[in-house]
Amino acid sequence: MYIIGLSKLILMKDDKMLNYISEVIANMPTDWLKLTTHRLDIYDEELAKTQFLEHFENLYRENIAETFALQKLPTAYDYIRLGHPLSCILEWAIAKSNDLDPENVIAFQSKTIPVLAILRKNLLDQKNTRILYTDKLPEFFDVETLREVYGYSFDLKKVKTVEEISSFDGSTVFISQDAQVSEVNLSSNIDFFINLQSDLGSVLVMDGKQDNAYVSEIQHVRRRETIAMTPANCLAALKLLVGKSSAKSKETEIGTKKNQVTNSINEITGTSSKVLVASCGLSMQYAIMMGLVHEALEKHKGKEIKFIVPPNCYGGTNDQVRRVAACLDRVEVLDMPVDGDNDMVQSIDTVLEKVAREDAVPYIIAEIPTNPRVEVPNLKDLRDVLQEKRKTSTDKVAIEPVFILDQTFCPNVQFLASDGILSAISSISYVSGSKFPSGGRCTAGYCVANNKAANLLDKVEEHLVLCDNKATNLQMEILAEQLPTMNQRIKDAYKNTREFVSFIQENLPEAKINFVSEQLANQGFTPSVFSLDLPTKGDTAEEREAYKRALNLKLINMMIQEIPNESKYCVSYGQLNGCYWTIPATSTQGTTKEADKDYIARVSLSPNLDLERHKEVFLDFVKQI
Repeated sequence: MYIIGLSKLILMKDDKMLNYISEVIANMPTDWLKLTTHRLDIYDEELAKTQFLEHFENLYRENIAETFALQKLPTAYDYIRLGHPLSCILEWAIAKSNDLDPENVIAFQSKTIPVLAILRKNLLDQKNTRILYTDKLPEFFDVETLREVYGYSFDLKKVKTVEEISSFDGSTVFISQDAQVSEVNLSSNIDFFINLQSDLGSVLVMDGKQDNAYVSEIQHVRRRETIAMTPANCLAALKLLVGKSSAKSKETEIGTKKNQVTNSINEITGTSSKVLVASCGLSMQYAIMMGLVHEALEKHKGKEIKFIVPPNCYGGTNDQVRRVAACLDRVEVLDMPVDGDNDMVQSIDTVLEKVAREDAVPYIIAEIPTNPRVEVPNLKDLRDVLQEKRKTSTDKVAIEPVFILDQTFCPNVQFLASDGILSAISSISYVSGSKFPSGGRCTAGYCVANNKAANLLDKVEEHLVLCDNKATNLQMEILAEQLPTMNQRIKDAYKNTREFVSFIQENLPEAKINFVSEQLANQGFTPSVFSLDLPTKGDTAEEREAYKRALNLKLINMMIQEIPNESKYCVSYGQLNGCYWTIPATSTQGTTKEADKDYIARVSLSPNLDLERHKEVFLDFVKQI
């Protein structure tokens, strides 16, 4: 397995392919570069990337590169954090140049995570890993932390040339930072050859001789702990590949943009802490988790670490937490049922009592409002249960919890302000940037802390840097542009959502709608998403469930077909325009246990859409059922 530099990609003898890519770049749909989420109605998750490339390959054979043809290609991935048309084409071009399967080519925004993906796989397989390099390791590649905090085991050695590499009982990873490599010496003693593209990320190429499980495992790391190379950087890489110059970001302005982002986020959240901005929400969450693990290892030596998580929360959160626990003996995940028939406060109280008795370190991750039921706990009761002084089984004072709040659905609520409801509890909050912060224009997420937890952000930042998961300059520019209008967009979107919810309640009263009450809205909880549990019928529970699921799809399909320019079946929220529909059980809860999934419709409205038209189509739907 090996990495290929992009600027002079291995002789590139296929002029036809290069000419075709040039045409694709000139004619590509604007959505390829600007959207963060894509259509689920033309997406088969099991065929992610491959279905898109099969159709793309057909266009290539027939030399068709017109915009209308490219627009008809099936969705490559549902979310650009996982991959997108431009990343697929970049990977396809590299694979085609080297007679490889495109599945074995993976482009990362991070330059560290490809190595971590291999280390994780080998840790779980109990396989030795050797990391080799010729010049020097990147400054952020912290060997000691990878060993002591992440639990990864590896040998490290500097070599002069590829030819001198000897055989090894395990995986050999070769790291190169030579962006000008035009040819690769495929030594039989190298399993992974990683070339770091300083301005763009990294591209991993596998020859397929190794265990195919590496492909899916490495893809899953890209899915959960980082992001694919961004569309903008993939476009820059493709331009380099075909010999066209690519404009670089204006470095002189980026400092100003970062200051604008920091000031906006501090103002919005009512905090004065350091602001950390990551390549996406899950990148941010991963840095928070690993930073807190690091903190616990240093301050609470020998104690168990417990991450307390709702079992039906966003699938990325649920999956990532369990993946961290799978790698570390001292980390365990405890379930915390939070909505439906369960009460978040009561669940937290019960779990914290258990953790206290065990004298363990409690880290709680929760969404407020919850997803997809859009429920808000009694905040005073939540504050009280988090503040309660607890005792261990030996009557010692228990370790206080850290509350990690995902407030993506209501980023305007000042939970962590000096007078906020969580001001006295050690708390960190984070937000997925692809939602309201950027209006769906980029994935970058951010986090802040209250005064009591501000010191924890140094450790979080350390791991954000180690994983090379900081936001790109372009992402910072987008946030700087969009954040100042975020709170107004939240108000306008909530107004549309409240009106649509009231309309549905009036015209389909037997449907169950999960949305915030007017009382909660007056407290500042103004999300623009609600979940819709449609009425059903049937003689058995199975028949009723099947009927409801079919009805969900019928409604979504009607909206898409009748309002194609505004209604979209995708995983989205907080966008600038339109209305977005999904079924959490088959999208955001993809890795959640089946028993905890929600087969209901989740609807999110933007500040700008034709609400009256959506009402008309919904009335037509009601008449048909």
